[in-house]
Amino acid sequence: MSSWQQYVDDHLMCEIEGQYLTSAAIIGHDGSVWAQSANFPQYKPEEITAIKKDFDEPGSLAPTGLYLGATKYMVIQGESGAVIRGKKGPGGITVKKTNMAFIVGIYDEPMTPGQCNMIVERLGDYLIDQGY
Repeated sequence: MSSWQQYVDDHLMCEIEGQYLTSAAIIGHDGSVWAQSANFPQYKPEEITAIKKDFDEPGSLAPTGLYLGATKYMVIQGESGAVIRGKKGPGGITVKKTNMAFIVGIYDEPMTPGQCNMIVERLGDYLIDQGY
C-alpha cells in the first residue's frame, strides 16, 4: 500500500476541471492525522469529536455549525451518516466518513461545491471498498 500522504497529494490535491482544493486531509476516527496537505488548518480534537458525533447522530452539528481550525461552516445538505457538507462565504468543506477515517476537503471559489464533493467522495468510496 502506498503512503496515506500519497492519497492526499495524488487523489485530493489533484486537478479537477482546472480547479484544486485549498487543503485536504485524511483524519482517523480518533482525531489523529493520517496525512494532510501543507496548509490544512490546525484543528482541535473536540472539532473532530463533534464531526464524528454528527455521523452517529445526523443533524447534531446543524444548530452550532461545523468548526474546523477556528473556521465555522454552516452545515448544508449532506448524506446522513456518510457525508457532511459545510459552506462559508464563497468556499466550503466536505467530510466523507469511511470505515476508519474522515476524508476532508476544503475549497474556495472558483472551485464549486460539486467539484469538492466529487474529489472527496470518490476517494472515500475507494477507501471504503479497500476496507478502510
